[in-house]
This record gives sequence, structure tokens and C-alpha cells, in this order.
Amino acid sequence: MNQVEMKSFEKNLTLWVLVCMVIGVLIGKFIPQIPTFLGQFEFYNVSIPTTILLWIMIYPMMLKIDFNSVKNIGKNPKGLYITWLVNWVIKPLTMYLIAYLFFNIIYSSFLSPQLASEYVAGAVLLGAAPCTAMVFVWSKLTRGNSAYTLVQVATNDLILLVAYVPIVSFLLKMGNITIPWETLLLSIVLFIVIPLLMSMITRRYIISNKGIDYLDRKFIPAFDKYTTLGLLLTLIIIFSFQGNHIINQPLNILLIAVPLIIQTLFIFGITFAIAYKVNLPYSIAAPCGMIGASNFFELAVAVAISLFGLSSGATLTTVVGVLVEVPVMLLLVRFANSQQHHFRKEG
Repeated sequence: MNQVEMKSFEKNLTLWVLVCMVIGVLIGKFIPQIPTFLGQFEFYNVSIPTTILLWIMIYPMMLKIDFNSVKNIGKNPKGLYITWLVNWVIKPLTMYLIAYLFFNIIYSSFLSPQLASEYVAGAVLLGAAPCTAMVFVWSKLTRGNSAYTLVQVATNDLILLVAYVPIVSFLLKMGNITIPWETLLLSIVLFIVIPLLMSMITRRYIISNKGIDYLDRKFIPAFDKYTTLGLLLTLIIIFSFQGNHIINQPLNILLIAVPLIIQTLFIFGITFAIAYKVNLPYSIAAPCGMIGASNFFELAVAVAISLFGLSSGATLTTVVGVLVEVPVMLLLVRFANSQQHHFRKEG
């Protein structure tokens, strides 16, 4: 796939994402042997095949990071402050309020109180888990500052370790909630620590032996097609596991999707607006909005299964979160890029 073909492919990425979702659902429904086989390769609820595909996406993006530039982030900490405020104060609270409004009030004639409560729980599990892996994809598509994005995600992960349980417990009034800490810690190691170390070692070796020009012009571009294909294959695997749920409950899927989409658009809008008001450069403002709008769905799904069971309304809600997030985030990427001229350039 040459550069022209790659640009055309990325331009129609939303369509390809939807196609992969449909393929995944059909596989789960009509060829369940495939997800059953892949489901054997899990460690503490973390899918090994999905992890490998995420590495294919994350590793090339981290190769672009000039780690010497990370130390300069302290000169412009506003992006970090916005990320922390949105992800740990605004987002969990608004997710709960929007979910409660829809599931307990607007949908009261459609849903039983028990099911509505489970849907709210699943929404909160999503809202309190900021994105870790996929955000590097969104940062790349919005031409974000990769070093700054790394620090935003890394600090979010550190906060996640201590804040996730109290926030979820407070919002759901479940003080005795238990979180699969092995899943949480393993996810951070797999999606951040390992690809980061691999990229640091590779970058240092190639620069020392071939030079920075070879790294930027030949080595990193060679991964472009694999990064996009990794995203599409990841979606096929995720939706192959949930094919029956999606096909058997189409109306409930729609009911759940509406508040989740509203929440995603609202959080992106408020984050992007704040970033503009405080005069952040676009390369930081766009990833800020993407981090706020997207969720750590791998963790949310795993926690929902652990707390409520595979067939619960909470688990279904987290899966719908995956269903709506990627197409919506791709639309937000396009919108953000169209607004780039309103922001100052980094410098």
C-alpha cells in the first residue's frame, strides 16, 4: 500500500470501521468458534490477541516521540491541568447525570428499574476510565504532540490507580465495590510501559546506527499501513465476542447509545473550548479533547464482567461504549482538524 493508497484508505476510515464492526458481529453470531478460540488466550481478563494488535498501533506512534522534549512539558502545564480536571471531575459526574436522566427518567417506560440501574452502572464504569491505548490513534490522526500526549496518558494512568474505585463507589453508592486490580495494572503495563520501552530502545538504536533522518523518513512510515490495519482487526475481534448480545438486543443497543454519544460530544466540546480559551496550541488542544471524550473500554468491560457478570446490563453498556466510540471519535477527529486554523501553532 503506497502513500496515495494509504491517504485514501484513511480518508474513508469511518466506513471501514463500520464494515469491520459488522464483520465482527456476524462472526460472533454465525462462526462463534472463532471468538471461543481467541477467548482462550486471556490473562486476568486481558485479551492477548487484542493486546498484540494494540501494540501494532501504539508502538509506531511512540517511535515518533522525542523523549528529550518530554522534559519541556513543565513549561506548558495547562494541557495537563485540563486533562485532569475533565477526566477526573467533570466527565465522571456528567456521565452519571446523563445516564441517570436517560435510563431512569426518559426511558422509564421502556426499562425496568433493575435494568436501568445496571445501565447506569455500566455508563459510570466507562466514564470513570479515561482512554489509555486508543488515544494514541486519535492523537496521531489530529497531528497531536506525541510527547505531550504520552505524559497526559501516563499521568491519567497514575491517577486511575487511586481514583477509579472511590469515584465509581461514590457515584453508584457502592462503597464495597471491588476492582480486579490485576486487570488494571496489567492493562497499564501492556498498553503503556511495554510499547514505550520498546520504542525507546528502538529509537536509540536506529538513531545511533542509521540517523534520525532514516528513522523519520523510512523506518516509521513503513508501519503506517499496519497501524490502520491493527485498528480494524482489533474492532473485528472485540465485536466478534459480543455478536449475540448486539443482534439479540437491537432496541436496547440504541437506547444505550444515545446518552453515551451525547456524553462523548459534550465532553469533547467542553474540553476543546477550554483549551481554546486558555490559548493552547492545536497539537495539545486536540489530544486534550480526544483524551476527554474517549474511554478505557478494555478496563470498563473487564470490570463490568467481574462485578455484574457477562450477561448483565452493565456489561452490555460498556460494549455499546465500544460500538459507538470509534465512529464518533473519527467524526470528532475530522471536526477538530477542520478547526485547526483557529488555534495557535506550537512553538
